[in-house]
Amino acid sequence: MGHKNNFSVEEIIKATRYWVKSTVIHYNLCPFANKVYESDRLSIEVSNATTQEQLLEDSLFAIQQMLKAPREEIETVLLVHPQCMTVFSDYNDFLGVVDVMIDEMELSGVVQVASFHPDYCFADCSEDDASNYTNRSPYPMLHLLREESISDVTEEWLERGLNIEDIPQRNIETLRKIGNEILVDQLKSCYK
Repeated sequence: MGHKNNFSVEEIIKATRYWVKSTVIHYNLCPFANKVYESDRLSIEVSNATTQEQLLEDSLFAIQQMLKAPREEIETVLLVHPQCMTVFSDYNDFLGVVDVMIDEMELSGVVQVASFHPDYCFADCSEDDASNYTNRSPYPMLHLLREESISDVTEEWLERGLNIEDIPQRNIETLRKIGNEILVDQLKSCYK
């Protein structure tokens, strides 16, 4: 990921780790995040990309590195790209490009991408709806997941009588109870 670098990678990783711990895990937005985080199987990579093409290259590289590594070492990857796709509409369009790349690499059913952005806004929500914070992060990032991991967690949940498909609605309700004001401050605190 060797493009021009005008930022501190350490600060970006620190802010991202803080966000995972203080928001994703603290509010239980992803019930399996804590296990991956605590066992140090979450890889946070920072892309120096400034163009869509460079970010696509970095995404492919990160996917390949994740798939080469055993799950005991790297379960999932957050590919943070602070200099590229900073406008949410551009980022949202880019997600389709990443999906096409995954299809072309014959990795559909192997890799899945989840999306996070500081200005994330669901199509059916206003910008100040607290539910957007389920996908708001300190920097634009792609969450690269192994389908195998998702299947394992889904199976584990079913054995416990829980439905993984209930998570998004539960998260929306949780964040709306917390409120936009607290969530705005929570996200700002990642940069300290």
